[in-house]
Amino acid sequence: MSDFYKGIPRSVPIKKIIKETEFVKTFVFDGDLGARPGQFVLLWLPRLDEKPISVSYCGENEFWMTVFAVGPFSKKMHELKEGDLVGVRGPYGSWYQYEQGQRLVLVGGGYGAAPLYNLAEKASADGCEVDFVVGARGKEHLLFLDRIEKLPGVKLHIATDDGSMGEKGFNTVLLQKLIEENASKKGTDGFNSIACVCTCGPEKMMKRISDMCLEAGIPAQVSLERYMKCGFGVCGQCCVDESGERMCKEGPVVSNEKARSYPEFGKYHRDSVGKIKEL
Repeated sequence: MSDFYKGIPRSVPIKKIIKETEFVKTFVFDGDLGARPGQFVLLWLPRLDEKPISVSYCGENEFWMTVFAVGPFSKKMHELKEGDLVGVRGPYGSWYQYEQGQRLVLVGGGYGAAPLYNLAEKASADGCEVDFVVGARGKEHLLFLDRIEKLPGVKLHIATDDGSMGEKGFNTVLLQKLIEENASKKGTDGFNSIACVCTCGPEKMMKRISDMCLEAGIPAQVSLERYMKCGFGVCGQCCVDESGERMCKEGPVVSNEKARSYPEFGKYHRDSVGKIKEL
């Protein structure tokens, strides 16, 4: 049973801080969070703000939050030291679904690779065969490469926009190669066909992956980032247009079919006051 609560933040000391890149740090905490891959928590810094953060690892006695210093809240997180207290409540939301022994393709864009690592670690332990595709602007923005390579049954594929590591270009090029390989070998004895593509990252990238998977007839799951406040479906801030589904409850992880039913998918989202922001 989780040590944490869904309604009231629990003050937790930072056990360890790992500097991943110039702009990314992983914060390690003790405790049984009980989060499943794709779920998030709300981190609270008193007198500043509370923000949703994806879980990048969750074990029985320890969990990680990987934070990119991009705004006032995340930059303040980067100023914290080991032993400092932060408020934690959750976990919230839906999670990636899979079955033991399946073949999965994970596609992470930029810092979307962090929450997918949590999925890769769990799927590896469940005997899945995993192709983990990561992409970033350059090698200095790639996350968790050493950790990914150490996971049993997980094969790492790298793409960078500038060609500084791996394939030069977008990670969707690598996904296309895996899809074509899957089509050519499907039905071959001993070949484990792709059961699902799971993706997290920039929404335009995920929309492209959605289109590719639809065309190839491969199931997919995407993680939709929306502005979340309460975390348990009361405030309505993270509702998507028309259906009104709440991404803190029915999401953030949804099937490709569900994502494609949202008129805003790959086009826009809403900010803290509900104003449309084009992607």
